[in-house]
Amino acid sequence: MIISKMPGCIAGKKWFTEPNMCFSNLPNKENQTLSKSKHSVRSELSDKDDDSSILPRLPDDVSKYCLALVPHSDLPAMAGVCKRWRCFIQSKEFIMVRKLAGLVEEWLFLLTADKEGKGSHWEVVDCQGQNRRSLPPMPGPTKAGFGVVVVNGKLLVMAGYSVIDGTATASPEVYQYNSCVNSWSRLSNMNVARYDFACAEVNGLVYAVGGNGVDGDSLSSVEVYDPETDKWTLIESLRRPRRGCFACGFEGKLYVMGGRSSFTIGNSKFVDVYNPERHSWCEMKNGCVMVTAHAVLGKKLFCMEWKNQRKLAIFNSEDNTWKMEPLPLTGSSSIGFRFGILDGKLLLFSLEEEPTCKTLLYDPTAAPGSEWQTSEIKPSGLCLGSVTVKA
Repeated sequence: MIISKMPGCIAGKKWFTEPNMCFSNLPNKENQTLSKSKHSVRSELSDKDDDSSILPRLPDDVSKYCLALVPHSDLPAMAGVCKRWRCFIQSKEFIMVRKLAGLVEEWLFLLTADKEGKGSHWEVVDCQGQNRRSLPPMPGPTKAGFGVVVVNGKLLVMAGYSVIDGTATASPEVYQYNSCVNSWSRLSNMNVARYDFACAEVNGLVYAVGGNGVDGDSLSSVEVYDPETDKWTLIESLRRPRRGCFACGFEGKLYVMGGRSSFTIGNSKFVDVYNPERHSWCEMKNGCVMVTAHAVLGKKLFCMEWKNQRKLAIFNSEDNTWKMEPLPLTGSSSIGFRFGILDGKLLLFSLEEEPTCKTLLYDPTAAPGSEWQTSEIKPSGLCLGSVTVKA
C-alpha cells in the first residue's frame, strides 16, 4: 500500500494539507451507486432467487467457479443479474475463488489532481498501463488528509477533513470501492474522527494510527477495523501523539514511522512497532524523517525524505537496516515524486507537470547497474498518491 504525503501549512492551531490536494465529490451522479453498508445492494435487483442455487442444476461450488471465470470488465453487469450474484461478487470468497483459478488481475489506482488544481479524482490502469478509466465519484463532501488502504481487493478511503462554509471539520466516515461492481458503499464510522494519520493493512485487518483530531491536536489513539464484522475497535494507544506519519505491515506487525509529535519535528526518528499477537507496542530508533512518499515492495520499504529527494531510503525488514539508492537524475532536488507499484516494480511519478517528464521505474530484481528504466505509465494529471489493487 502506498500513501504519498502532501505539503502542508499551519492554519491557526491546526495543520492542514493544501486545499487543492483533496478528493473531489464530483457532480456526476448518473454512475454513482451508494449503499449504506458493504452488504447492501441496489434496490432494483430481483430478490426472487434469494433461496435458489446460484446457477440452476449446478452445485454452488461449481457455480461460483463459473462466475469467477467472467472477465473483470464484465463483472459489474453480472452483479446486476440478481442479489445472490451481486452478494457473491462483492464477497471475500469471490476474490479467493478467482485467485485459485489464477484470474486475479493487478490494477494501479491513481489519485490524480484535476486541471488547474480544482479537486481530484481516482483513475485506474491495468498492469500494462493500459485500459485507463475513471472511478465513480466518492459520496460525501470533498475531503483532504484522508487515509487509503486496500483490503480483500477493495479500496478503503477513511476519515480526513472537509471544509464547509469556511470551517474545517474532521470526519470519521469510511467508504469502500469495489471494482467488481464498480460502486462505492458506506462502512461503519471510525471511533475517532481524524486526519493526517497513518494507516495500513496487517493480516486482513486495517489499522488507523494517530493523526489530528477535531480540535487540531495530535492524537495517540489507535483503532483497528475488521472487514468481517464491519467494526472499528480502539486498541492500546501510542506512547506519544503522532501526526503526519505513515504505516506499513511486515511479518504480521505494524510499523509506524515519520511525522511529528508537535508543531516541531520532535522524535520522529522513533519507529513504533505493534505486535497484534501480544497486543502491545515497542520502539525502534532507526526510522526516517519527514517522508514525502513511501511504498512497500516485498519485505522492503522504499521512502523518499523531504530533506533529500534525489535518493531512495530502503528499509529491509529482515534485519532492520537501511540503505540509500541514488536516483539517476540531476537538477533541482526540490522536485519530488509520488510512488506506485505495478508488476513487482516501483514507479516514481514526477511532481513536475511537464510533457517531457518520464516516469522512472525501479526493478529490485534486475542485475546490478540496470535497476533503473523509464516507463510510459503516467497519470492524466499531477499524481497525489496511488495504491495497488488485486481483484
